[in-house]
Amino acid sequence: MADPRRVQFGDFLRSRRERLNPKLLGFAGERRRRTAGLRREEVAELAGIGVDWYIRLEQGRTVNPSATTIDALARALRLSRADHAHLKALARYSEPRAFVRETVPESILRLLGTLQQPAYVTGRRWDVLAWNAVADDVFAFSRLPEGDRNILLGMFASQEARTLFGAGWAEEARRMVAQFRATHDVWAGDPAFVALLDRLTRESSEFRRWWKAHEVRSTASGRKTLHHPSKGQMQFDYASFQANDDPALKLVIYTPV
Repeated sequence: MADPRRVQFGDFLRSRRERLNPKLLGFAGERRRRTAGLRREEVAELAGIGVDWYIRLEQGRTVNPSATTIDALARALRLSRADHAHLKALARYSEPRAFVRETVPESILRLLGTLQQPAYVTGRRWDVLAWNAVADDVFAFSRLPEGDRNILLGMFASQEARTLFGAGWAEEARRMVAQFRATHDVWAGDPAFVALLDRLTRESSEFRRWWKAHEVRSTASGRKTLHHPSKGQMQFDYASFQANDDPALKLVIYTPV
């Protein structure tokens, strides 16, 4: 049985190959193309690697590409910096380890309580692990069942999020999918991630469509406009910070504009 992470590696290569325009890369050709994008042999030519080797990579076979090969593929596929970093992460093969829900240290819990802005802590799977009272006033984490306290589930499986984000819901939701993809692919096949993905694809047609696109984005700060049912319209600048003790933990802080 193929390793799910290698399968994600191959799927990612294929998704980027199919996005390229053959004419812009000098592959106009005489033959009619049955599918969009470059052919496998054309990517192999651009990357300077063997066609059979590239096919094995795209099929998710048990091969370990070198850093030089990854960089060559990134150039051939015209990858963005975020895509290139994601390809490198997928290529770093290691023995599978089981996901364990994180625990928030007491020091971070105390810090949360002192903040005057909405703030919460998420884990690797985007579970909401802790929050302060100000964040609860905005996002109502405490009113959710424990199994539903997850950023993605809150965004896609409830009507409240669509109301809260208003006209900006689709843009924000798609950004989240692309950011989560970077984490998921490294943990592909883990039962906890499989269960979350199954529920999201089952309950949201938008999630299914955006997930299929295989977009990847790095985490970034920004601004959000929320439409709270009792507080009205609110604007926040938001940023996230990793914990040194456990980089899987992220402290997210919303500063009112």
